[in-house]
Amino acid sequence: MKYLIVKKNYLLLAMLVVFGISACKKIEDLVMIRDPLAIDAGIWDDEASIQYLLNDSYQFIMPNFIYEYTGNNYGMHLVSDENYYSANDNWGKKYFNFNGFLQPDECRYVANKYAGANYGENRYFDIAKVNLGIKNLPGSIIPDADKKSLLGQFYALRGMAYMGLTKIYGGMPLVLEPQSPGVLTLKGREKASVMFESIVRDYDSAMANLKDVVWTGPEGSWGDQDIHRGKFNPTAVAALKAKALLWWASPLFNPGEGAHPERWQAAHKAAQEAYNIALAAGYGLMSNYSAIFQVEGAANKEAILVRSYSSTQYRKFHAVESRSRPGSEGGSPNDVYNPSQQMINAYLMKDGRPRTNASSEYPYNDTIFWANRDPRFDATIAFNGSVWPLSAKTNRRQWTYAGARVDGQNESAKPFYVKRFTMPNLARTSVAAANDVGGSGMDWIEIRLAEVMMDYAETANETGDITTAKDMVRQIRKRAGVVQGDMDYGLTLATNKEQMRELIMNERMVEFAFEGKRNDDLRRTRRMHQLEGTLGQMVQMQFQLGLNKDSIEAPIGENDLGISPTSLRRDTLDFYNPASVIKWFRYPYVYNPPSGNGAFAMPEEYYFFPLSNQFLNSTPLLEQTIGWSGGIFDPL
Repeated sequence: MKYLIVKKNYLLLAMLVVFGISACKKIEDLVMIRDPLAIDAGIWDDEASIQYLLNDSYQFIMPNFIYEYTGNNYGMHLVSDENYYSANDNWGKKYFNFNGFLQPDECRYVANKYAGANYGENRYFDIAKVNLGIKNLPGSIIPDADKKSLLGQFYALRGMAYMGLTKIYGGMPLVLEPQSPGVLTLKGREKASVMFESIVRDYDSAMANLKDVVWTGPEGSWGDQDIHRGKFNPTAVAALKAKALLWWASPLFNPGEGAHPERWQAAHKAAQEAYNIALAAGYGLMSNYSAIFQVEGAANKEAILVRSYSSTQYRKFHAVESRSRPGSEGGSPNDVYNPSQQMINAYLMKDGRPRTNASSEYPYNDTIFWANRDPRFDATIAFNGSVWPLSAKTNRRQWTYAGARVDGQNESAKPFYVKRFTMPNLARTSVAAANDVGGSGMDWIEIRLAEVMMDYAETANETGDITTAKDMVRQIRKRAGVVQGDMDYGLTLATNKEQMRELIMNERMVEFAFEGKRNDDLRRTRRMHQLEGTLGQMVQMQFQLGLNKDSIEAPIGENDLGISPTSLRRDTLDFYNPASVIKWFRYPYVYNPPSGNGAFAMPEEYYFFPLSNQFLNSTPLLEQTIGWSGGIFDPL
């Protein structure tokens, strides 16, 4: 183990190497201390040094803007039925077994790397850093208030890091003390129950230390000081604790209907506490669902925990704006932001009824399947002819029909786009990153009040309180713009726990579309294998036979409809009139999977990932997960 310090004896980075791997080397003004026991304890009396270690821990433990990393070793953790790319050769096959599951090394979340340059490459190295803070801070002479603030955040980060491991692997080695490779002592993989006990204990310790911190502004932002932006507060930790207990109560760790009801009771109590803490701290639902990922800081009263980004600060940008936008507006759209047909179908009608419910006040029409839907559909999905303001063009319409052209250039060939993470007024020239700056700089929201409410709804339902469950969903649907109708926002359709459970799962899919929650929900509830045989398909509108894009893209003279001659015929089409649509576009629509995709097929034993061979071979005390080659360890 080696610690890195600057010449003035400030701690820049403290690194522990677990499983006997050597530490990385730094250059410039850093000095290596070879003996880990000889470090000057006075370093822990300098708050700036500790803060550097804390910031570095945040950098590698706090989740990123979703789909920012889609490589083989991380993107697979996001695979779901949400986007049609999930079954693609590039990373979906690392999870779904339709052409043979790849080797355990492709499932890496812990490896023999001492650390990595990328998020999620070795959680144990990240945990090592927070262990140093937790161990040494109590003896520091810095003011007690500052000490508690720092210590609370270290505890929260450790709980988050171990939760990330546990939900993927089940029981894992539990390292809670700083250790040197030469004296490393492990007992192999712990029981899942031990993991959750440790995670909850860390969150409780975090809350105990953070509760007396003097907040300098709205709790969600720690005031306007950038150093506090995106840091843990009591509400965030309470929400994380509730989430951990929800996982422990859910079928992945609690299989069998009605098994261990005490777990659901504990999860419900924690979810209720988190909700009440959030309300007392001033959090609330944003009035406009579309603005959730377009407003940051104190103006976003729904955001509880964020990862801070910036379009101007070096290396704090993200590429999501570019990944989401069409080529005509400066984007390079990524397939992960292409909704699957399953995602399209998940949206209810405007009165909260399913699209298959014939009694809906807002009937479904497959020709114009985008009409009369839950307003979150239009807020999330850009479909052919839809209004999508970009580059300050208020009434801009998106064209996704086959061969569509914009300004004489072929538009990106995407049947659908995701609107949620784009800034309407960001100029197309500012979309792409240059020299490690650029994009919108919008913060990633890891936890928002709506998720706390949905966790509360789920635990309430599972403990027999369907009234509270409906109240939480009702508030969320009302905010979304769903109309009450004669079925109470569609909630009257759920008359028992089982029906309400299905309603909640669908509501989560819609409310948190493309926020990276769907994979967790499918795994947590053991629904992932139910996707067997389904395709991540979608539809792209084709012209009627005998028609072509030249006619629909031809300018219209003033005498036709009294509009500017620069407008194109397609600008006059009424996309909410079935007759107008089928006059130009072929119907019934043809649904096809993208090239290179296949049907989902995931054996149930794949719910818990295998340990990579590199990690497994680092010590004889580790055992492979059942269901994988040589696996004998029960992840539960």
